Amino acid sequence: MAQGKFDLVIIGSGPAGYVAAVRAARLGKKVACVERAELGGICLNWGCIPTKALIQDAHLFAAMMQTATGYGLQVDRSKLQWNKIVARSRGVASTLSQGIEFLFKKHQVVRFTGVGFVTAGKQVEVRDAQGQTTDTLATEKILICTGARSKDLPGVKPDGRRIITSREAMILREIPRRLLIIGAGAIGVEFAYIYNAFGTAVTLVEMMPRILPVEDEEISTRLRMVFAKRGIDIHTDTRTEKVEAGPAGVTVTLLNTARHESRTVEADVVLVAVGVTGNVENLFASAITPDLKRGAITVDKTFQTSIPGLYAAGDVIGPPWLAHVGSMEAAIAVERMFGVSQREMDYSVVPGCTYCYPQVASVGFTEKQCREKGLAYDVGRYNFANNGKAQAIGQTEGLVKLIFGRPYGELLGAHILGPEATEILGELVLAKRLEATRTEIVQTMHAHPTLTEAILDAAEAAEYAAGEK
Repeated sequence: MAQGKFDLVIIGSGPAGYVAAVRAARLGKKVACVERAELGGICLNWGCIPTKALIQDAHLFAAMMQTATGYGLQVDRSKLQWNKIVARSRGVASTLSQGIEFLFKKHQVVRFTGVGFVTAGKQVEVRDAQGQTTDTLATEKILICTGARSKDLPGVKPDGRRIITSREAMILREIPRRLLIIGAGAIGVEFAYIYNAFGTAVTLVEMMPRILPVEDEEISTRLRMVFAKRGIDIHTDTRTEKVEAGPAGVTVTLLNTARHESRTVEADVVLVAVGVTGNVENLFASAITPDLKRGAITVDKTFQTSIPGLYAAGDVIGPPWLAHVGSMEAAIAVERMFGVSQREMDYSVVPGCTYCYPQVASVGFTEKQCREKGLAYDVGRYNFANNGKAQAIGQTEGLVKLIFGRPYGELLGAHILGPEATEILGELVLAKRLEATRTEIVQTMHAHPTLTEAILDAAEAAEYAAGEK
């Protein structure tokens, strides 16, 4: 049994948990982190990182298939080695998990393997798989960073073979001939891209009117056109009524809610990607259970829960369910709990990224949100088809769309569909945080030839449009 007292015990080692642990240790605090599985949590081991490795392989393969003929090359799809693609993805995740282990050792963060359970008297019990307590940790403060898991679709129970979640989608033994994906948010769209690139017949189903429904309407409409051109069968305004798995495949009954039309689709595998829900179960003794709302832990601006000394950050406190949001929340939580900072989380500058090709990236308001808020604005657009670097690398799909307020020209929102959009976005996140105007962006020199010149050109287009009014 563990002896001594900690300044902070963290439950969970994902993007929120490990960032908090290292931050607190650098402040000179004695820190423990309880993790039941691999260090790095779901994001690093079964989410953000390994999916991006798969996407990179898919992008490389698709690029060869699409352009090889023009260069006098021939690519044989039958030579695709799926097992090695999956192995590379798992290897990337393993390497980064080991990196966190190194950070913990370097900063003397004590790692406990097991399930954390908060009891009265500021204690955390570490329990094994059988529920037996192996360690009891006394601490001044506790930070919950247990993350989230895939949300279930009512009436549809994943079996790990025919009906799967994103976790199984990363390690399928073979590429399915037909894949139906329920949910066209970032997870669904990314897997649609991956498997379509490798030759799977993909059906993408979304209950809302658009794929990527949280993104700007123009961006999601353009992406739908790209996906449809590649052969992805997209059904929006469509509810999944029934999923029946059999030995040979899965039969899915769909209802188009706009046209009130029903149809059935056959698939070898169905991926359920309808969102996530926080891991809040079996964490707290009844006397020390914090307030919950819609399956998420409620916190204040310091990330303290309704229980003094008990904090929470990351996916477990609700949307936006993004790794970089969790990391920032956790860093602020540590700084606030130990009195080294009074900064607060600014949710108005959260970057949104979807890593299909072309990529989607955004920050700030969409056009629809601007209209709903009654804001006067100007829009500047620039297509990558007119960008020299995009032409040079053969990735000309998409555009940069910038929204500026009137009369001052401050950046209200930025939306990108195109090559390396998630990398380009950083300039615009900083611009919005610093309240930069379109004139300041226009007067900032951008290197040539680069993809970021499209930002300059979109800002110039907005300035020209504003001058015409």
